[in-house]
Amino acid sequence: MKRVDLNCDMGEVPEAIADGTQESLMPSLTSVNIACGGHAGDSRTMKATIEQALHWGLALGAHPGYPDRANFGRLELNLPPEIIANFVFEQVRALAEVAAGCGACVMHVKPHGALYNQAARNRVVAQAIARGIIRWSGDVALVGLAGSLMLDVFREAGFRVAAEAFADRRYEADGTLRSRKFDDALIRDPVEAGQQALQIAERGTVVACSGTEIVANAQTICIHGDTQGAPKIAATVAQTLRQGGVELSALMR
Repeated sequence: MKRVDLNCDMGEVPEAIADGTQESLMPSLTSVNIACGGHAGDSRTMKATIEQALHWGLALGAHPGYPDRANFGRLELNLPPEIIANFVFEQVRALAEVAAGCGACVMHVKPHGALYNQAARNRVVAQAIARGIIRWSGDVALVGLAGSLMLDVFREAGFRVAAEAFADRRYEADGTLRSRKFDDALIRDPVEAGQQALQIAERGTVVACSGTEIVANAQTICIHGDTQGAPKIAATVAQTLRQGGVELSALMR
């Protein structure tokens, strides 16, 4: 039986935590990536999200991003590597401390937004992320875009890695994610997202915007929690995968 982790970026929208929208995604997931004070999140949202995730038996991950809340961490910043390493370390450490207070451990780290996209193609940025994380711990899995440079850099730094693909994002022919400046960057139709996830799990490929099929071998598949209708997307993706004979299971330590 094929096996894949189904993850979601969380702890980013306080209103979604308060009104139950965030937790309504969790029955469909196996792991969560929690905003830890950069692009979003604070000690209260971290604690609330960790407690919800533990209730549903989900693996916990840190989701550090550029400390640029005005742009939700989605604007590329050209910062010195030491600055990147420092804020990644501080953010991951902050989440780990809150998790420890809840009796839990951070199992993986996944960069957010522009930081993730830059690391996928920029060795210096990826190395800075790795240096920041290793200051906290080397015994953690790092999540990165399937087929990208960042996975090689993370391996070179001695980390276990998990290749990631996206159920709810469209791809360019070179394997990168389509920029959010385009209206069709997100897949909002739950059925389409489910079918893309199943293709990733079964064949290790996705169909790019150009119509070409590209490689996307992945151990984890992401759904974005801040997309409108995300709970329905998550439920449909999970159901489609299970009906296709795919086991949903968190990343192994």
